Amino acid sequence: MNAAMYMDESWKTALNEEFMQPYMKALNTFLQDEKGNGKDIYPTDSAYFRALELTPLDSVKVVVLGQDPYHSEGQAHGLSFSVPKGIKIPPSLVNIYKELERDLGIKPAQHGFLEDWAKQGVLLLNSVLTVECGRAASHQRRGWERFTDKVIQQVNALDAPVVFMLWGAYAQKKAAFVDCDKHLVLTAPHPSPLSAHRGFLGCQHFSKANAFLEERGRGAINWCLEG
Repeated sequence: MNAAMYMDESWKTALNEEFMQPYMKALNTFLQDEKGNGKDIYPTDSAYFRALELTPLDSVKVVVLGQDPYHSEGQAHGLSFSVPKGIKIPPSLVNIYKELERDLGIKPAQHGFLEDWAKQGVLLLNSVLTVECGRAASHQRRGWERFTDKVIQQVNALDAPVVFMLWGAYAQKKAAFVDCDKHLVLTAPHPSPLSAHRGFLGCQHFSKANAFLEERGRGAINWCLEG
C-alpha cells in the first residue's frame, strides 16, 4: 500500500508485518478497484495514515478514537473528528469544543483543523481509514478494523502511560482490551448531538487527561487551537 510511505518511521517499523498480511493486500486491491471503477474515495491516499504521520508511536500521549472518515467532499483528511480549515465544523466537533470551554475555559476555535493536537501527541485515530463519497460506513469490514486494532495494541504496549478517550459504545468496545492499570481510560457517550447531552457534556475528559499526564511527567496537552 503506497500510502504507507507517508507514515512516521516508528509506525512503519511497528506495523511492517501487518502490511504483509493477506487481509491488507486484499484491502489494497479493493481500494484500487473502487478507484478504477470511478468512485471517489476519502481521504486522498496520501492522507490515509495522516494520524500515524503526525503522531509518532513513542510520542503518543492521548488516543481519541473515531469510527470512519467524514464522507462529504473536502471534509476527511486523515484525523478523527477533524476537518480542514474553511470547512464547516461538524456537529460532533462543535460539542467537543463546547466541552473544552466548559472544562478548561478554552473558547471554541473558528475552524475544525486539529493537527496542532496531533503534533503534541494526540493520536486522532479512526477505526476505518477510508470511505466512499456520500456513503457512510461503506468501507467497514474490509480490513481496516483489524489494522487499527493493531495500532491500538502497539500503543497499549508502550511503557509510557497514555490516556484513551473512548466516546461512544463503538470506541469503548474496540479498545476494551487496553490495560487500565497502566493507562487512563476515559469513557463517555459520543459527542454527536444525538447523545452528547447524555454525559459527554460535563465529562471533563480534557482536564482529567492533563492531570494524569502531568502527574506522570509526560506534560499536558495545550488544547487551545490557534487561527
